[in-house]
Amino acid sequence: MNIQIFGTRKCFDTKKAERYFKERGVKYQFIDMKEKGMSKGEYQSVKQAVGGRDSMLSKDCRDQETLTLLRYISDEDKDEKILENQQVLKTPIVRNGKLATVGYQPEVWKNWN
Repeated sequence: MNIQIFGTRKCFDTKKAERYFKERGVKYQFIDMKEKGMSKGEYQSVKQAVGGRDSMLSKDCRDQETLTLLRYISDEDKDEKILENQQVLKTPIVRNGKLATVGYQPEVWKNWN
């Protein structure tokens, strides 16, 4: 397994995801989205794995302006805007190669080999 956890240090679900993998002895790489964020390729890979950008968006994020703006711009512009303002993404985003989840989903992670 090649686990990557994208999240923030203050996010409780991200902390729970880290604890989940730590307790099972699974090595993972933590990427703090406030410092680095996702690359365009990582974003596209996760978007494809989870069934589209809408399932990646946090409906209760602080940046409601960006969420509102996303309704009125083209698909290409939406992806660019999300990459500029990654705080609109639900965390944690957990990747294992081509597989990915958004949010705390241990029931999915236990089936990853």
